[in-house]
Amino acid sequence: MNHNIQFSQTCHISFYNFVQIDPSYRPSSMICRTNSRVILPFAGSDKVLTLSQWNLHVVGKISSWIDLDSEDEILRKASEFALKQEIERGSYLSLRACVLPTPKRASCANYARCVNEILQNLKHMKLWLRIPLKKFDDDPKDANSNQMVGMADSWEMWNSFRRLCEYHNKLAIVLDATGTLPSANSIGRWIGEPVKAAIIHTNTFTTNNKGPYLSRRRQNLAIDMFSHSMQVIISGKLDLKALSETYNKTSANDIPKHPFKSYLDSLSLLYQRMDPHAGIELCEFGEKDYLQEHSQPLLDNLQSLAYEELEKNEAKYNQYRLAISQALINRISDKDAPVNVAVVIVVGAGRGLLVRAAFKAARETRRRVRIYAVEKNPNAVISLDNMIKNEDLENYVHVVCCDIRSWSTDDKADILVGMPIILTYKFFSDCVSDFLGSFGDDELSPECLDAAQKFLKDDGMLIPCACTSYLQPVTTSRVYNRIKLDKKSQFETPYNVKLYTVARVAPSKRVFTFIHPNNLSTSKTNERYTKIQFKIPPETGAALVHGFAGYFEAILYQDIRICTEPSRITPRILGWFPLYFPLTEPVYVASGVPLELDFWRCCDQTKVWYEWSVTSPTLSHVHNSCGDSYSVNL
Repeated sequence: MNHNIQFSQTCHISFYNFVQIDPSYRPSSMICRTNSRVILPFAGSDKVLTLSQWNLHVVGKISSWIDLDSEDEILRKASEFALKQEIERGSYLSLRACVLPTPKRASCANYARCVNEILQNLKHMKLWLRIPLKKFDDDPKDANSNQMVGMADSWEMWNSFRRLCEYHNKLAIVLDATGTLPSANSIGRWIGEPVKAAIIHTNTFTTNNKGPYLSRRRQNLAIDMFSHSMQVIISGKLDLKALSETYNKTSANDIPKHPFKSYLDSLSLLYQRMDPHAGIELCEFGEKDYLQEHSQPLLDNLQSLAYEELEKNEAKYNQYRLAISQALINRISDKDAPVNVAVVIVVGAGRGLLVRAAFKAARETRRRVRIYAVEKNPNAVISLDNMIKNEDLENYVHVVCCDIRSWSTDDKADILVGMPIILTYKFFSDCVSDFLGSFGDDELSPECLDAAQKFLKDDGMLIPCACTSYLQPVTTSRVYNRIKLDKKSQFETPYNVKLYTVARVAPSKRVFTFIHPNNLSTSKTNERYTKIQFKIPPETGAALVHGFAGYFEAILYQDIRICTEPSRITPRILGWFPLYFPLTEPVYVASGVPLELDFWRCCDQTKVWYEWSVTSPTLSHVHNSCGDSYSVNL
């Protein structure tokens, strides 16, 4: 809350999460020292609030007159002195953040240099740069205007500023939502940036007999802020003298109505209408934007906790059940159903949920089945075996504890379904697989299903019968900064990430498609190479790409599929976070300029890995060359 009050004044904070307070002085000249004695600014004692109140409920505001890129040397030097002194005061008070004023012009190199110097010595406090979120006119204004001279897009100014500050992780943004808002695509870019708050001015509210309210677009902006854990700051002028008199006249038992209370109530109604976990399942909420190392599915045995998480994905098992049901109906007619037996081989059966899905599909379709559950993890086999006994499935399910690559059987499958459940009956067999990783083929689904093809009859089928990977350029400053804290080589490694504070700056594009069984594909090798061109919509403006989010779409059987690509995502699908491919250096992409990516899936006798390189508008090195930083072992 911007009360425009001094550091020395006490503020009533019970209505709000935090208040924003201004300093109240300005040096009269560039000379701020006389006779080696520092001239102290006017400020009250820090004891007017407790330390925890300063730390948890107050955000400082740096003086708005400061102009470190002014051509006036006196003003420039006075600004630099005041900036450092005010931030030092905020640090002394243990404030969590101070809001820096908006740069006065597009060229703000000296301002950024001074801020970067300060950031190097800050221990706990963060700096929030105030950026106007508005649609600028084409005509630049003069230097005394609130609009930055020569700046048509405030994002460009922010991008230049943070680059000069070396992408420091203590530098964040406060969006000032004044004037006409830009397009939805343009606003969407900011979701991937380190935005801590948005300022909504009281004069942007419309008032009726029920009180103040926001336009539909500004309501959507506020909801976007809430849903991404950003603060909303109400800003407006207050008559401090009248406010003080109101508090003094109020008895100790009464809570006076704050002048901003009606605006706060309007925003509270918006917050109450939204789901605080909208777009993210409760079981995934704690995973947002955290880096997870990629698994080694053929080498590592999963722990019980991993199975517990995988088994929460009810939508996945339901899709497999539907696919198996449809496959059984198409492979065995109603007439032959009492006679023929479908042999189902579940490869990678885990603790049995795919086995249960296959058996349920058989019961629903009234088909007879004999199921083989193949699982290499001996600890999971114990749970699997107990499930079969507890559910009286011993007459239908045979457990095989071994790697699919070393197993053999005389039963040939009609349908191979992935991890695989293999469906077989009489003269035909079917097989089903769930080796799908975050990128479709990143957990060696092609290699595993190729190995399982030996169980198929010539006219047998695989579920999934096809899998396509997708890539999408994204802005995600939080993830970039988390990788940056580790070694530089970490940028050569893809991560499973539940992307939360992310801006998807261009539509996804297809990368690789694998057809199963492999003898139906024109490509007999699982190596792949492609060149992808992304086009950022013109209304979005320029963007900074930190990396690429990887998704997949698996066609299980006919029109039954599982998809994690955001525009076509399977409802309530869990467990598959995007596979994020980072860039060592973020790539600036100007409006209207295409972004080109070269992408490889490489294989040798012992491992599989990805390599990637941006080739336009700038040229990056080839990430993860020869699989030196990341690979999946066969």
